[in-house]
Amino acid sequence: MLVRFVLNGRAVTADGPAHATVLQWLRAQGLCGTKEGCAEGECGACAVALLASATEPGETGSRFEPVNSCLLPLGAVAGRELITVEGIGDAGQLHPVQAAMVAAGGSQCGYCTPGFVVSLFCEYYRPGRTEFDPESISGNLCRCTGYRPIADVARALPAPAAMDPRLVQLRARPAPLSASESGTPAERFFRPTTLADAFALFEAHPSAQPIAGGTDLIVYANQRYQRFPVLVSLEALSELHELMFADSELVLGAAVPLSRIERALHAEGSAPLLSQLLPLFSSRLIRNRATLGGNLGTASPIGDSAPALLALGAELELVSVRGSRRLPLAEFFLGYRRTALGAGELIRAVRIPRPGPTFQRFYKVSKRVLDDISTVAAGFALTLDAHGRVARFGVGLGGVAATPLAAVSLERIALGLPWNESTLALLLAEAARLGTPQSDLRGSAEYRRAMLGKLLEKFFYESLQQAEAAR
Repeated sequence: MLVRFVLNGRAVTADGPAHATVLQWLRAQGLCGTKEGCAEGECGACAVALLASATEPGETGSRFEPVNSCLLPLGAVAGRELITVEGIGDAGQLHPVQAAMVAAGGSQCGYCTPGFVVSLFCEYYRPGRTEFDPESISGNLCRCTGYRPIADVARALPAPAAMDPRLVQLRARPAPLSASESGTPAERFFRPTTLADAFALFEAHPSAQPIAGGTDLIVYANQRYQRFPVLVSLEALSELHELMFADSELVLGAAVPLSRIERALHAEGSAPLLSQLLPLFSSRLIRNRATLGGNLGTASPIGDSAPALLALGAELELVSVRGSRRLPLAEFFLGYRRTALGAGELIRAVRIPRPGPTFQRFYKVSKRVLDDISTVAAGFALTLDAHGRVARFGVGLGGVAATPLAAVSLERIALGLPWNESTLALLLAEAARLGTPQSDLRGSAEYRRAMLGKLLEKFFYESLQQAEAAR
């Protein structure tokens, strides 16, 4: 049960248990340019580049995508092409990104440098690049605080003199993801390509754990030493990769990487609440692997996507061998880390009704602006009628209860009332009673409850300003 893939232009085979990561395997082979800094996707020292084929579900063109190898299961790279920092240069010749880092003095202690080089290498070949995207290195941490010369290199990246031959070759002979099996007798990793095959695996292995991007699950393997007798990867299931913008609804496949959703929303120009959410959802390195299905399926009370989707009135499409069903997201979370998913049931897609509300905002309160865990998160979605009265008011909250919370009592209070400070006062009084916030290292219960009121006030005044500007 070997894993076969292409590493730095050379076909290789690898083996290891289901929880083994690409980072662990690389370093065991002596490819120590890729560093382990945190083992949870925070620092980017372990960044490697994956070639995303145009034939992978939902992709329209081949591209290099930087990912955290500390969170990338070894079984997930079967049939793929992977580039580490050792493979970026060519026959002893520095790549333009590497040469620029040397010239600008972008390396200090050097620990983070390989990860930065990989991220900048992917940015260098990004399709349609016309200017520096700060997000391209947002997942890379420099502990020496040497960001200025690194950012100078990123801002000065020239257009590629030629397309990288690996991208040219992949576009000429694209290879779709195929079914694979790897691991050890004690820990097996399966990657089916159809829902029927996935359901058969879950039936044969009742304790099997589904895995999408692995950006949450593999943290448990790395830091809590959790082990999984059977992992079933969902990333090659085309049924989970639907991405559709229709007049009546927006359909987001549960296995679509967040970065692809982000690109699609930018091109389509709708769903502003989601467009506000995604840049705050960890880093680009994480979003290249993470999925909505995984984020919702973990049922974390501080997961970033749930508050936004609750505010928009999202429904989940759930599938199993018994068929499919729809469930409002507000009914999906049953308790701390518990959901309404039945045995062998998967999230196929998130469905959001359209047209969307007129005023949409997502707010995230955290220690850092970017790449941090929420203390409190809130999504607001408001529509006013022709007389300025509330026709729709959706509110989703995170970090204030054991589950993400749909604040339906706020909507009941606001419906039919004028959107003014008297209504705001009623809503603030109700918000003070919402949830069961707890105290922890990120904030006290009192702080979290106070934040609910302040975010509600912020949305009120911002929506008034937007309404005034639209007149």
